[in-house]
Amino acid sequence: MPRALFLLTAVCTSIYFSYYYPLLPKVVASHFDLHGIANGWQTKQGFFEVLAGTTVLSAFLVFGIPTLIAVMPSLINLPNKDYWLAPGQRASSLEFLSGWFAWFGYAVYLVIILAFDYAMQMNLHSTRGANPARLWYTLGGLAVFAVIWTIRLFGRFGRLPRTRNLEGGEAPAAREKLRG
Repeated sequence: MPRALFLLTAVCTSIYFSYYYPLLPKVVASHFDLHGIANGWQTKQGFFEVLAGTTVLSAFLVFGIPTLIAVMPSLINLPNKDYWLAPGQRASSLEFLSGWFAWFGYAVYLVIILAFDYAMQMNLHSTRGANPARLWYTLGGLAVFAVIWTIRLFGRFGRLPRTRNLEGGEAPAAREKLRG
């Protein structure tokens, strides 16, 4: 789902920004201080090249990182890695990580789009501009997402599952597997 959303969003973003490209001045404000006042400029072509580059970077988060993890799982620093990447758990662990990184990449891409749209709106409507609080809410939303993302990740991989042992008590699954 996040991969399809990413592709759809990238297409819609291309159409949206292509519409506004000719309306922008040749030099655009591209960086703003905490209060929304421009303090950095660049050509509009450079501005959109940066957007294209950040789109590629986001695509790498959505598609590339999950592929790298599947091909070379040693790259990831995962708690209890030996257990979670063992043959019995590997497929479900990699599926979880693939989806989780795809959602994270998509969230980052949404923040990038909103930041570029903010800059574009400031350039198009400089007298009233866009509300800088919009960016702060967006960054706050990304921070909350990242915290939940991290908690869920450690919740999934931080502890080994418990299984019943022969005496009826609970034993970590990894110990049970070693007894085998």
